[in-house]
Amino acid sequence: QNSIAVINQYIREVENNLDDLSEATATVGGNVKTIRRKYEEFQAKAAELDRNIDLFLREGRDDLARAAQSKYNSTQRLVETYAQQLEQMQREYQNLIDARLKLTTIKQEREELEALLELAKSKEITAKAIKSLDDLAGVGDADVARIADSIRQRLDRASAESEMRAASLDKQMDDLLDRGELDSQLASRKARLGLQKGG
Repeated sequence: QNSIAVINQYIREVENNLDDLSEATATVGGNVKTIRRKYEEFQAKAAELDRNIDLFLREGRDDLARAAQSKYNSTQRLVETYAQQLEQMQREYQNLIDARLKLTTIKQEREELEALLELAKSKEITAKAIKSLDDLAGVGDADVARIADSIRQRLDRASAESEMRAASLDKQMDDLLDRGELDSQLASRKARLGLQKGG
């Protein structure tokens, strides 16, 4: 129970800040798009100036080539600045997305932990009952022994059903983890493509 209490407390703390987290994700996501657009604009401008410098030099217009080279240098510095800002913003954006994904994963883990603890308690009760029956069967009375065997068979069946549920839970957990990994990969890809929506 202590483990679940810790997880629940953590989830409450994160959910208290979830609105701020969503707003921050949307804001940073918007900034990423703005900076990427500026970066691409200056990249295109630098490429055009680069072509113009060669053109001016071929035409013998060193004065125009010099002016274009100066403008190209300053534009290229802006391209590098925006590239650094874009990289930093994309990291921040991905961190915010990861934080929201982590909250979802922790919620799933809490549900799985509760199910596993419930299963463990069920197995403990079954084990105690079987031990009591073994003690009872040792008395030697044929009718008591027969009843004990009958109950033991029912408990064996219940135990087998518990194990089947446990196997099913393991598969669900694996599916959840696989889906979480896929969602994380898709979120990263969407962020890189500028497709991730905040909020």
